[in-house]
Amino acid sequence: MKEIKAVVQPNKLEKIRSALHNIKQFPGMTVMKVQGCSGNDRQAQRRRNPLDELTDYSNKTMIFMVCPDHLVEGVLQIIAECASTGQKGDGVVWVTEAARVIRLDEKISVVDEPSMFHPS
Repeated sequence: MKEIKAVVQPNKLEKIRSALHNIKQFPGMTVMKVQGCSGNDRQAQRRRNPLDELTDYSNKTMIFMVCPDHLVEGVLQIIAECASTGQKGDGVVWVTEAARVIRLDEKISVVDEPSMFHPS
């Protein structure tokens, strides 16, 4: 399983969501409103007032999802195609390993493992 996180322009969310719903076995996603600021490359282009640092954020949308390995490339392609305009500030997408995923609507049994901090 992989965790996919994407930070995109808010106006791209509906297009991404619609396209992802066309994937068979799409696992769903969580969305959060966030704010982001530009990296050092833009700061070098102009002199900055320290007060600008407090207002230099733009609204973004963050998408979180955990999906099976075989869906990752398709999901990444959809996000890239739907969210990219080729301009700075389009966003970023990254993938990390999800070592364990538990769906809360499924009945599971959790086995307690001995803690390395509390000797038996």
